[in-house]
Amino acid sequence: MGEGRELGADVCSRGWVGVAIEAGATDVYFGRTIRELLVVAQADAEIDVVAIDIPIGLPDNSHRQADELARQAAGPRWQSVFMTPVRAALLADDHLSAVVVNRRLAGRGVSRQAYGLRTKIFEVDAWIQERSHPVIEAHPEVCFAAMARSPLLTRKKTWAGAEQRRRLLDGAGIRLGRELGLAGEMAGVDDILDAAAAAWTAQRYAKGQARSMPETPEIFSDGIRCAIWA
Repeated sequence: MGEGRELGADVCSRGWVGVAIEAGATDVYFGRTIRELLVVAQADAEIDVVAIDIPIGLPDNSHRQADELARQAAGPRWQSVFMTPVRAALLADDHLSAVVVNRRLAGRGVSRQAYGLRTKIFEVDAWIQERSHPVIEAHPEVCFAAMARSPLLTRKKTWAGAEQRRRLLDGAGIRLGRELGLAGEMAGVDDILDAAAAAWTAQRYAKGQARSMPETPEIFSDGIRCAIWA
């Protein structure tokens, strides 16, 4: 895969934020849905690879190796990597029911954060079936750890954490402008930094440099290759 345009996408409170990179140029976009985000981004130029911070590939009755390995890679920031619930738990009508289902099938409960993302998870679950170009899963803390060649100690919502992450992105050639238009109004600072980190991984994937966790992706009953990349 040659030089192209790659997009990193992250959930924000009002929808999705995306950072596209190509030959040193960086653009930031906002969309209410992941489909809308891609439409807006591709109106400027075609996107070759998408890296997205949302689970891709849902387990049936087990944990995902990808989550376990990503937690190890994130080091002190391991709690930012939630364990993906089984598909049946995410289909439950409420959080308590999801906890019961996940404990029965996978031996552990479900965090409120994970259950709260279920609409976005199923949005991506349906969307990736339509895509012709690669869509991979990335976790920002794992991406930043790979960038820094060591897990980060700072929390992303602090000033120190945001500055450290911005410096890492600058060093990787991903420079975010001071004015980001609609995306800058709709998304949090940490959301934009996370999307930029995912874009870095998308670029590495396009160049054949990204590492897959696990090395051989798992495949559950949904038939989707499940791995986190960095």
